[in-house]
Amino acid sequence: MSKKIVQSINNGLKGHIQVPGDKSISHRAVMFGAIAKGKTTIEGFLSGEDCLSTISCFKKLGVSIEQSGDRVTVDGRGWDGLSEPTEILNVGNSGTTTRLMLGILATRPFHSVVIGDDSIAKRPMSRVTDPLKAMGAEIDGRENGNYTPLSIRGGQTKGISFTSKVASAQVKSAILLAGLQSEGVTTVTEPALSRDHTERMLEAYGVKVIRDGLTVSVEGSQSLKANHIIVPGDISSAAFFLVAAAIVPNSQVTLTGVGMNPTRSGIIDVLREMGASLTVTNEKVVGGEPIADLAIETSQLRGVEISGEIIPRLIDEIPVIAVLATQANGKTVIKDAEELKVKETNRIDTVVSELTKLGAQVEATEDGMIIHGSQKLTGGEVDSYGDHRIGMAMAVAGLISEGEVLIKRSEAISVSYPTFFEDIMKLTL
Repeated sequence: MSKKIVQSINNGLKGHIQVPGDKSISHRAVMFGAIAKGKTTIEGFLSGEDCLSTISCFKKLGVSIEQSGDRVTVDGRGWDGLSEPTEILNVGNSGTTTRLMLGILATRPFHSVVIGDDSIAKRPMSRVTDPLKAMGAEIDGRENGNYTPLSIRGGQTKGISFTSKVASAQVKSAILLAGLQSEGVTTVTEPALSRDHTERMLEAYGVKVIRDGLTVSVEGSQSLKANHIIVPGDISSAAFFLVAAAIVPNSQVTLTGVGMNPTRSGIIDVLREMGASLTVTNEKVVGGEPIADLAIETSQLRGVEISGEIIPRLIDEIPVIAVLATQANGKTVIKDAEELKVKETNRIDTVVSELTKLGAQVEATEDGMIIHGSQKLTGGEVDSYGDHRIGMAMAVAGLISEGEVLIKRSEAISVSYPTFFEDIMKLTL
């Protein structure tokens, strides 16, 4: 278990950085390339542990994949190019790998076993396995397929019309991927719009996707054609530097080539509502995904209420938004965020407990939290609990704390941002 000490920054954060490639898009580029026909090339791939788990699993499914830094080549042979694995498919800490791969495996005529780390073993999978079983896949595991390890025997499946209780891109994507090789039409309806990277990328791979408000449909018997994918910078990773620049005195930071998918950009809306000085420039579309440069500087912030339809658009950013809120004048209330309870950790409890250790006045609610500002953070010892986003949020808190912040299990950060601390140092030189 590694520990990292973070100290306050006296002279501000200044300069330009390019955050790593988008994690969600990197996962999908490899998976879709694996089931496409032809050679897919990927630029800007995130070489974090989660995405490397996806590469490892699909290699075990018989797909030839070569990686050199942030460039990946996937030699896809179509759906039938996947073969029965002789080894257990270990997803590590990656929920995206687990759930999306289940959708692919559900239609394949062979047996496979999926397992992950201790965190994955606690994350509910029935939200995916139940609809896949309703389509005809044979899936079993602990608590009737709710927890890993999971055993999957795919085969003949039929399309379904599924109404999801949660706005989850992972649930939606798993069902749509299974629907591509199922009889008839598969339809998914959500309570709110979740991130739409799957729909955008499937279209880039030549798949016909029908979208109608909160409903997405695909017809069965569709194949994918190889593509060249350029992965934009991950806005979830950028969020930590956007927040840091907004609250560390005398900061001016520009982040280049950041993905601005509207289903992911809730952090931008929140920063603006709180009064942050944020400028968006060089907007363009690459591979179906909007990207832009983001310039931000230290600002006077005000507390806000964050709830409703914006929550799925910033669910992964809430830990660092809580840090942001400690420096805003007044009270910030986060509601409708029950989904935080089933992330890598129960992020409501962990954010509250770890920020409290640093002297913040924050309290948990049933579906979110209340953060009181503006507060001085005192420093202290915190724990990531193996959750990369908690670890990075605590590091940002350390940049403004009066004393040192020691982060236990800081190695978790490499899951999504292997160069996180190096990029902080670049902005302090």
